[in-house]
Amino acid sequence: MSAPLLAVVLSLVSAAAYAAAAVAQERLATRLADTGPRLLRLLGSGAWWSAVGLNAAAALLHVAALKYGPLTLVQPLGALTLVAAVPLGARLAGRRVTRLEWRGTGLTLIGLGALLLTATGPAPEDTLTLPEAVTVAAVTAAVIGLLSRPGTRPGLRHATASGFASGVASALTQTVTVAATDTTGPLLSGRVVVVALLVAAFAVGGLLLSQTAYRGGLGAPLAVVTLANPVAASVIGVALLGERLRGGAGGISLAVAGAALAAYGVVLLTRSPRAAGGGPGPAAAAPAVAEYLPSIPGQPEPAEALCARRG
Repeated sequence: MSAPLLAVVLSLVSAAAYAAAAVAQERLATRLADTGPRLLRLLGSGAWWSAVGLNAAAALLHVAALKYGPLTLVQPLGALTLVAAVPLGARLAGRRVTRLEWRGTGLTLIGLGALLLTATGPAPEDTLTLPEAVTVAAVTAAVIGLLSRPGTRPGLRHATASGFASGVASALTQTVTVAATDTTGPLLSGRVVVVALLVAAFAVGGLLLSQTAYRGGLGAPLAVVTLANPVAASVIGVALLGERLRGGAGGISLAVAGAALAAYGVVLLTRSPRAAGGGPGPAAAAPAVAEYLPSIPGQPEPAEALCARRG
């Protein structure tokens, strides 16, 4: 099996594991949305540690993929996390996947196919120097700090920050993997140790940021994470690691068209009212609607009436 094909296979399995972890995180975030100190409750939750285990397994597969394929190949495949989360979320919710969700899934897959035609390349050889890695980490930390500040739409801002953190962690991971397996140098050089610590920091930060983002649902935050992740990693790959798209100007045009199509597919997935991890069901929505309905003496309370009519 060629190195690029092995990278694709590992990335597909990794995406499936990340999807399962994302669905588990969203369901947990919904349950803990308004209860006590969230970090302490997460640390005491078996469901949380199951999600952490799934993320860890997915991360290991992702690391292996980065050993055999460039960032511009491996990172776009991360969008399949959203594609896998749609049917998984639907199954756990006891419903069928909607036509809009199937359409979004299909467009995302076609767009990814176009990207893969231009992104395939040899196994990575170039790595970030220590000053480059520290600079990338500092700039990313500053951006995450800005996105995580208090304000409007915290879910999407935290999701963007999570995507950037995960994408940078992948780029740094590739440096650690390639440098540590280079037989011409020491296994644990100062650069490998420092970059590995940065990887751990960004990986944990990305996980906690995504957990915060999923409080408002899975679809839109996961879509933003999915798009921000490869953007951050690919910028590093092209700007600092000498990675290039195949096919010259035609290849760049195909990659742009594929990216646009995949982005549109992701947008369609987020627009579905029953997107992966969807919103509350009728019984949960009734109390919120009932606040705006008049109470009639001798009649059931509005919430009960709504449930009766829906039932």
